[in-house]
Amino acid sequence: MKRVEIEVRGKKLILETGKIAKQADGAVVAQYGDTVVLATAVADKNPKEGLDFFPLTVDYQEKAYSAGKIPGGFFKREGRPSEKEILTSRLIDRPIRPLFPKGFYFETQGIVNVLSYGDENIADILGIISMSAALVISDIPFNGPVAAVRIARIAGSFVINPDAREIEECDLNLVVAGTEEAVVMVEGEAQEILEDDLLEALDIAHQKIKLLCSVQNELRSISGKEKRTFEPPVVDEKLKQSVTGLALDRIKNAIIIPDKLRRQAALDQILKEIIENLNTDEEDRTLDIASIFNDLEKNIVRGMILNENIRADGRKTDEIRNISSEVGILPRTHGSALFIRGETQCLAVVTLGTSEDEQKVDSLDGETYKTFMLHYNFPPFSVGEVKPLKSPGRREIGHGYLAERAIKAVIPPKSRFPYTIRVVSDILESNGSSSMATVCGGSLALMDAGVPIKSHVAGIAMGLIKEQDRVVILTDILGLEDHLGDMDFKVTGTDKGITAFQLDTKISGISREIMKEALEQARKGRIFILSKMNETISKPRETLAPYAPRIYTMQIKQDKIRDVIGSGGKVIRGIVEQTGVKIDIEDSGLINIASPDGESAQKAIEMINSITAEAELGKLYMGKVKRIVDFGAFVEILPGTEGLLHISQISDRRVGKVTDEIHEGDEILVKVIEIDKMGRIRLSRKDAMREQKR
Repeated sequence: MKRVEIEVRGKKLILETGKIAKQADGAVVAQYGDTVVLATAVADKNPKEGLDFFPLTVDYQEKAYSAGKIPGGFFKREGRPSEKEILTSRLIDRPIRPLFPKGFYFETQGIVNVLSYGDENIADILGIISMSAALVISDIPFNGPVAAVRIARIAGSFVINPDAREIEECDLNLVVAGTEEAVVMVEGEAQEILEDDLLEALDIAHQKIKLLCSVQNELRSISGKEKRTFEPPVVDEKLKQSVTGLALDRIKNAIIIPDKLRRQAALDQILKEIIENLNTDEEDRTLDIASIFNDLEKNIVRGMILNENIRADGRKTDEIRNISSEVGILPRTHGSALFIRGETQCLAVVTLGTSEDEQKVDSLDGETYKTFMLHYNFPPFSVGEVKPLKSPGRREIGHGYLAERAIKAVIPPKSRFPYTIRVVSDILESNGSSSMATVCGGSLALMDAGVPIKSHVAGIAMGLIKEQDRVVILTDILGLEDHLGDMDFKVTGTDKGITAFQLDTKISGISREIMKEALEQARKGRIFILSKMNETISKPRETLAPYAPRIYTMQIKQDKIRDVIGSGGKVIRGIVEQTGVKIDIEDSGLINIASPDGESAQKAIEMINSITAEAELGKLYMGKVKRIVDFGAFVEILPGTEGLLHISQISDRRVGKVTDEIHEGDEILVKVIEIDKMGRIRLSRKDAMREQKR
């Protein structure tokens, strides 16, 4: 067994290999505190025939036993991946994917298993580090290492790898991955922070990443395998010249067709004709021709941008496509918006629910509840394709989560807006970032629904074309520019600052200078989009939609909760049956009353007030005589609240016997004249009668 370690925030991060999973091409156990993960990497020895892409699969799995739990459900074993597992699988995949050599078409699988789950909030970070280490020490070609950290800002100070408790107090939460040279992936959220603060966080994170890369190199030096020989596919120069001669000018003309479908149809027709022209009865060169054609298309698009400053749709590098939007377009929904940017369309719909609609999340951290959800759908017709409809895939879940984090920063707290909020984004047309359109559409729909968000949130996708020292940053990238470019860089925020951030690269990394320029260009683009959104709707509607539930809140003392609920829930069930409302009582004494109309809610509020009301000094009450005693009577002035009416306070004249004036069951008007330190109440009938005569 070989082992290396490094100290991070006073704890050792340990990487071990050579003890378990030895039949994998690479296997590393990573431990930090009580959190332990196992990463394995395996690649087929022979490439699959007919592939023209890198078939990499990364899976992150949380074992229930790692947190001392038994899975719920009938089968009592781990089932389909949770949303967190899917998102973490993507998080591990993204920084390692661009570091495999071009042309490596061998099926490769990485698996990260969480074996022990502590309070360190670091299993996903260990997943990236251990997966990289497993690839580094294996015989699989890999241009790593790559490492990652989580960085948060808490009370103005940056903290590396904060635990779960610290995360709750931060205004910036980023996962940053990189090589020793540069940052390759960023994912996170913030509370409207400035661009300079984000850059500072990335700088601090990268310094720690360099150290984590060095410890992986140390592990490689003592246990690394010799890399297997790999020869990338050789390009047939004669065939390349033939394809170039037939396609070059035609591709240039097709690329500048503004309409996406017409452009793609033209390119497909050119490729089809070239294949028919160059294929022979003796030899089918379709895959080779398509590969050369795609490389030629990529070089032409990149060359036009770098050399001629021309994009496929004719825009300038910092120009945003035409934007339009509408709200309130669906009559029965609680809020709706259609956001259109160029050839990307997002239909966003908001639904408001009660506490019964909260999403229960069962994870290794325990049970939690979500009151704000955003779900993203990408149907095949949005890109003119025919595919079977299936449950959301990794891409849909990842895009939805990014948009959810972006908007979450402006969602009001439950104490102010006690609704469960669900936003659904249906992409109706796509050419360029649909996740950023989802952010814009979701923000518009929330305002249309009357959700009191403090401001709009907009998102923009940035791209990069880089050849040696020549760099061009693109604002609002097309799908073509995303596919053929070097960076996908998404920034969301308000006019005050950034709320979410995602960076992926297809090259070895992004320098600080490029990052700074891209952030500033993105800020200008975001402000422009926000101005367009404000033209449609600039503040939340003052009233909710007619079909949205009405939720009223009231606060009672905690010791009164049992009175409202009653024995076995009898009291609260009675209120619900009489009024038709839904009632949710929290442990703090906060009561939410959901009702389709205000009259029913008001009736329920009055019933609860009558149960929880407390006697007030000097106030008159119509009370009921409950018990007669020699020295007076006990009168119930509120449900469950009695006071003593002394014989001397029954009447202005002298009373010999209490029963000469009042009897059990009588309803009499009394006034509270004293409440002592123990809460005992003294009443006066004669003072009440005097006051009534005035």
